Amino acid sequence: MAFDFASVQSPFRMQPGLRRLSPGAQQLTPADPNSPHLREKLQALREAAHTVLHCAPGFDPRPALQALIDHAVAERPEALGRVGAGIEARHLGWAVDGDQVMGSGPVEVGNCLRQLDPHWRTTALLCLAFEEDFAMVQSTTTRIPWLAVALPSQWAPEEKIGLPFAELHGPVADNDRLVAASAHLTQLVAAPQRWERFVWTITPDARLRLHPAREAPPEWPEPLAPGDANPEITFRTERQTFIPVPEHGQAVFTIHVQCAPLAEALARREDAQAVHDALATMSPAVLAYRGFTAVREPLLAWLAARCAA
Repeated sequence: MAFDFASVQSPFRMQPGLRRLSPGAQQLTPADPNSPHLREKLQALREAAHTVLHCAPGFDPRPALQALIDHAVAERPEALGRVGAGIEARHLGWAVDGDQVMGSGPVEVGNCLRQLDPHWRTTALLCLAFEEDFAMVQSTTTRIPWLAVALPSQWAPEEKIGLPFAELHGPVADNDRLVAASAHLTQLVAAPQRWERFVWTITPDARLRLHPAREAPPEWPEPLAPGDANPEITFRTERQTFIPVPEHGQAVFTIHVQCAPLAEALARREDAQAVHDALATMSPAVLAYRGFTAVREPLLAWLAARCAA
């Protein structure tokens, strides 16, 4: 996993947690043709593209979209190149140039692209080419006017389009620090310096795509036996980074979801200890928001045993 366990803090607090990206740090991960990311993104785009691709009325995404393409071509030339006025996902064997879909890669990728509205095909190919999902942030308004999110973590992208940053995080428990920092954060990520942050949770569902209207909500097994006894219990992480578009006061927000069985993700004693200490210090509101209230004690017991092993 690309997750940095140094970001797991105790006592646990909902906070921005931004840190500077070092020069040369990569922000994009090419999607292997056999990866669960590509499989679940294809399913989302085929079955419910209206829940994945969104643009607020009147917003022009072209400058930020071009910045994302430029960044991807420079950082991952093995995965993305230019063809004519369009782009080519080299590792997938498909290209989009204007309205045209061209290639001879996996048939399901080409069919998916052709069924979409032509003006979304370039965005969709970017989504399929990389494991990351994407959003655009405006620094002046703090709004999120554009989303291409196929793998949400129990939130509905179609309900968030156009919202200011503070409203976007309104449902988050203990969100005072996030909301108070919203204006500063959006200005920060649209400046030339690049940033990243990490978030994590534990869930009884190993799927990457957890759209609340499309998938049944995860249910904890009873009795709860984390780890090897129940491989569906998953450590779910997001690495979020920002590709700045400072000349337009915008940034492209990348979201890389990864899932691993809990026992595998917490193989190191110090990582299990960090998660144990964070969980032990979560407020009742955060426990309820994350669905941990009923399973806190068995999770803590398993984590403690993991630390002692």
